[in-house]
Amino acid sequence: MPRAVAINVAANTNQPGVRGPIFPDGRFEYLPIPESEPTNRSVPIYADLDPSVELPDGAETLPVHLDPEFAEYPCCERYTYGDPFGVKARPLLELDHGDYVFFYATLSTVGEPTREWISPRWGAYIIGQFRLARDPIAGSEFAGLDSKEQRVFENNAHLKREEFDAEVLVEGEEDESGLYETAVPLSSPEKGSKANHVVTELSSDSGKGPWWRRPMKFDGDGIREISEFGE
Repeated sequence: MPRAVAINVAANTNQPGVRGPIFPDGRFEYLPIPESEPTNRSVPIYADLDPSVELPDGAETLPVHLDPEFAEYPCCERYTYGDPFGVKARPLLELDHGDYVFFYATLSTVGEPTREWISPRWGAYIIGQFRLARDPIAGSEFAGLDSKEQRVFENNAHLKREEFDAEVLVEGEEDESGLYETAVPLSSPEKGSKANHVVTELSSDSGKGPWWRRPMKFDGDGIREISEFGE
């Protein structure tokens, strides 16, 4: 039975000061966070991504930390993700080839929703997934990989930093990884900060406090409900 970990990613009201939008029909826009560290290679800026959301003044020229990398998204090549923080790296390193990583983001509601599950003002939503193409790689093991394996992650944001800092790297299979067309809600339709049953009943999280920032673990029932949402 596959397992899954859901990780919070993407722009928020702290970085760069605006969230990506969720539209009335449940479609959304993935907006990455800014790059906060020096890089030794060229990285995209927000203008390269041509976002529909209005960015804070001057943000168009900010470098972007484009992670996770989705092959179908601008300036991306494969399905890769890296993280420098132990609180996310530890649960990811427990996964195996064939398990899932779900990526969720806080999104701002745009217009009058036509889907009853969209939260007013803002909410947390799963926006994409990886089906792991191989076991996760600990950052300390990356240097020991052969050149072919390392090239898989060549376009990942953590490989472009002056100092490689990833505690974990994961690669998604091409056929079962990608951004969703419709977001999967984790917030209740009443309030963005209130978790729905996917969090409180199907994940490892209690749904108390700032749950929308924490990693969550799922087993078969949670994976099934997330995967079947909207079908």
